Amino acid sequence: MNLPFYIARRYLVSKKSHNIINVISGISVMGITVGTMALIVVLSVFNGFESLISSLFNSFNPDLEITVNKGKTFKLEQVNSTEIKNIPGILYLVEVVEENALLKNGSRQFIARMKGVSEDFELMTEVDSAIIDGEYKLQQGQRACAVFGAGVSYHLGVIPDDYADPVEIYVPSRTAGFTPGLEHPFNQANVIPKGVFSIQQDFDVSIVLVPLWFARNLLEYTNEITALEIGLATDANVDDVKSSIKKIVGEDFSVKDRYEQEEMLYKIMNSEKWIVFLIMAFILMIATFNVIGSLSMLIIDKQKDIVVLHSLGADYKLIRKIFLLEGLLISLSGAFIGLILGGLISWVQQEFGIIRLGQGDGSFIVDAYPVLLRGIDFLYVFLTVFVIGCAAAWFPARKISRKYLD
Repeated sequence: MNLPFYIARRYLVSKKSHNIINVISGISVMGITVGTMALIVVLSVFNGFESLISSLFNSFNPDLEITVNKGKTFKLEQVNSTEIKNIPGILYLVEVVEENALLKNGSRQFIARMKGVSEDFELMTEVDSAIIDGEYKLQQGQRACAVFGAGVSYHLGVIPDDYADPVEIYVPSRTAGFTPGLEHPFNQANVIPKGVFSIQQDFDVSIVLVPLWFARNLLEYTNEITALEIGLATDANVDDVKSSIKKIVGEDFSVKDRYEQEEMLYKIMNSEKWIVFLIMAFILMIATFNVIGSLSMLIIDKQKDIVVLHSLGADYKLIRKIFLLEGLLISLSGAFIGLILGGLISWVQQEFGIIRLGQGDGSFIVDAYPVLLRGIDFLYVFLTVFVIGCAAAWFPARKISRKYLD
């Protein structure tokens, strides 16, 4: 057995001549345990919220989206849509025409994003499962229907299947010159409200879904689109498909995955997570000051042992290594206990949802705080505690006076 480790382990578990050293050592282990546990729990909660938000966006956003770099619209021929559809892993190609529009329902008005979509949109997304009133239906006979976000519906007072009072949609005319009055420089058409969906606030307060042909007619397009949304098979490799599409469409078009479509949001969430991690690590570093105090008092308490060890042939480096390992054992003991407790608490919340959000009355998207355990977080936390523990043990160990060895 390694001699320095053996002696350090005995020092950790044996009773000291001054009982206060045992107390301080116990407090040191407890402080590191609580700090480590808090780090795991906080990171797991951030993971849970990130996963929740991602799932909400992913239920509406496509796996990949093609847009033009210059201008606003393009045609399918420009991106070789037939060749794209033959790429392995691609299931759906959804044509999209999107534009801001003024919506009117009686005396109520609201500006929203009119999104005209082709038929495969319902199959590619989970919007039909997010319907909270009415149904997902964008056409009835020859008449255009619309499905509204919950926020848009609230502002307009939309009632599904209200044939007597259809919603009016206004968009700027691309060909008409300016004339006094409201209607002349605008194109106007009516849609029958058929349903209301609720997915995520950003979508709920801004989106109204209409048929692709309706959006094209209103905007005076022929076969132009503003985006081509792509749905992939569950086993498809997003990066490989994205790379293949880029080779086909060239540099004039942008191909974005789900992360890139909401890049700013994910960057903010990731930044918040690691800022909180650094704050918690700083608090943990303060807790390790107890390790410095405990190890310093232990060195004083074991002065006679230091002399005896030196008499038996131990040199300065070996003795310093003993107390360095002692400090690391204190830190790592707290780290392992904290990792176990933090993981256990997070797992219980993840599986059983003990801590609830609100009164559990359905006013929130989820009833309990979302938690998601990730193995990489355990590695990051352990390495953080190990580095801080090394620094805390090194300061008192390096100051062992050589006078005890002379």
